[in-house]
Amino acid sequence: EGFCSDEASLKLCVMKEVKVNSKRTMITGEDSVSDSDSDSDSSLPMVLLLDEIFPKLPVKSIARFRCVSKLCRSMPIRRLLFALQRVNDEFLIFSSHQPHQKKPSSSPLVASADFHMKICQYTWPVFRGLTSRLIYFSTARNGNQEPLIYNPITGEHESLPELSRYRKSYSFIGFDPIGKQFKLLFMAYPYCFEGGDHRVMTLGNGEKKIWREVKCSLTHLPVTEGICIDGVLYYVGENNDIEKSCEIVCFDVRSEEFKFVSAKCFSVPHSTRLVNYKGKLGGIELTYDDDDAAVLTVRVLEDGERCEWSEYVYTLPENEVFVTDVFVVGMTGAGEIVLSDRFTAKPFYVFYFDPQRNTLQAVEVRGVGEYSEAFESECSVYAFVDYEVDPKFIT
Repeated sequence: EGFCSDEASLKLCVMKEVKVNSKRTMITGEDSVSDSDSDSDSSLPMVLLLDEIFPKLPVKSIARFRCVSKLCRSMPIRRLLFALQRVNDEFLIFSSHQPHQKKPSSSPLVASADFHMKICQYTWPVFRGLTSRLIYFSTARNGNQEPLIYNPITGEHESLPELSRYRKSYSFIGFDPIGKQFKLLFMAYPYCFEGGDHRVMTLGNGEKKIWREVKCSLTHLPVTEGICIDGVLYYVGENNDIEKSCEIVCFDVRSEEFKFVSAKCFSVPHSTRLVNYKGKLGGIELTYDDDDAAVLTVRVLEDGERCEWSEYVYTLPENEVFVTDVFVVGMTGAGEIVLSDRFTAKPFYVFYFDPQRNTLQAVEVRGVGEYSEAFESECSVYAFVDYEVDPKFIT
């Protein structure tokens, strides 16, 4: 840590990195540091360096600084993570900086993407989930579904024990912040007479990884992706009843117990995006009004025991880039709702909506793929807010 052990040397190192990467790392349109500013590195406030400049560096540069500087390690770096599924089932994983505009621009910003890894199509990968710094896929090997855990930043991955082949199965990944453990939740045949096969595997505890059986009192079918908030994994489950009513399934990662909250407040539960709304569970529905303007209906779980939800409705303001054929990615820690194009195209946009200020910022993401090839053909887009840049793997 010698050459970046004090603030002055850290400023010098970061600004040198900025100059090297200035053509591709800065987001065009944001407040940036000019050459004249960078010539007086020592006069830059440390807050500006860490909050505004350091997060915009390429991921490899961020990881390197976090290895040599305690100050950089103390800074949580959150990025927008993408998984692009090509027509041949190959996945491309990349990320970009999440801009937080103090003064939003009517014109689109431009952000450069960092390519991380490619998941081969020959394994028939299926995306399962993401939490904290890990992304979870299952692949088909010898007729069975093999779980694979990746850290996209480092490219590390680990194969996990297979389960017997099921015609239909679902699985999620969650994180227990108290025990600091990742766990996988697996379920198969949820509509069978016995109520389905539910199992859990703990990662990173130094012990042999095995699937353990857990009991779930509600026979249900998962119909949305999951989200883990403060050690609780949430997803929408459809009941096996005549009405096909839906519940919010709440799986406590630490205790491995299930609870359920009615999802009747959602008009279309299957298309609701669950989000982390300032530490609470939220659900966002995206619709369009008669003028083709995007409308976001946000519901927040205020009291799970009483099933009390608050509701907010926002019509997105006009923007230079027309918002259409998008999906809700999530809500950032800064309170911005992020939307993304459903499929890759040139140009490819993401949108940041600030409900408090009623502002909408379009950001064009460029340079996607190992050779910037992702936009050569149409890809389905998965995206996630506040991805944690951390070189650690499971342990």
